[in-house]
Parts: sequence; C-alpha cells; structure tokens
Amino acid sequence: MNGVIKEQSLLVNDTCTDCGSFVDIGAVIDEQDTMLELQFYGESAATDANRIVELATTRFPNTQSQTETVNQNVQVKLTFEVSVEKMIFQLENGL
Repeated sequence: MNGVIKEQSLLVNDTCTDCGSFVDIGAVIDEQDTMLELQFYGESAATDANRIVELATTRFPNTQSQTETVNQNVQVKLTFEVSVEKMIFQLENGL
C-alpha cells in the first residue's frame, strides 16, 4: 500500500488502506441528483431525442421525460426515480 501511495499524484489523497480507493462514494452520488438534461441539434435532433427518451423509459420505467423543441433544437429532461438510475443510464449510453 505504501508503494501505491508514493506513486500517486499530489492531487490524490488516498487514505483507504483496504481498497486503495480515494473517493468517498457520497461525494460522487448526490441522492437529489435525479435529472439529466440533454440537448440535441440539427435535422436529426427530434429523432435522437425520441430515441434517448425511449432508451431511458425502457431501462427505467418510472423515468419521467419532458421535451422542448425550439427550431430544430430539442432539449430533453429525464427525471429518474433515484440518482443511481441516472448514473447507470449515463454510463450505459456514454453520456
């Protein structure tokens, strides 16, 4: 473990002696962070927005969506039931 600590960047404060983790998961996940806002532009904006809404509501059925279109730009707001669903969805879809 001492070798791992010595090789770390000075920006990392790794104090976990069990796993080598330097992030408290509570610092990453905020239980109130359930809304994901996405912007889509151009001719395929509406199609892309509809696809992402379908992906979210298929994966997490209790997800609520709100879509707003201005010209050819589409803003999608997805509200997940819990914050971990939002994180999983972002990871699965490269967002």
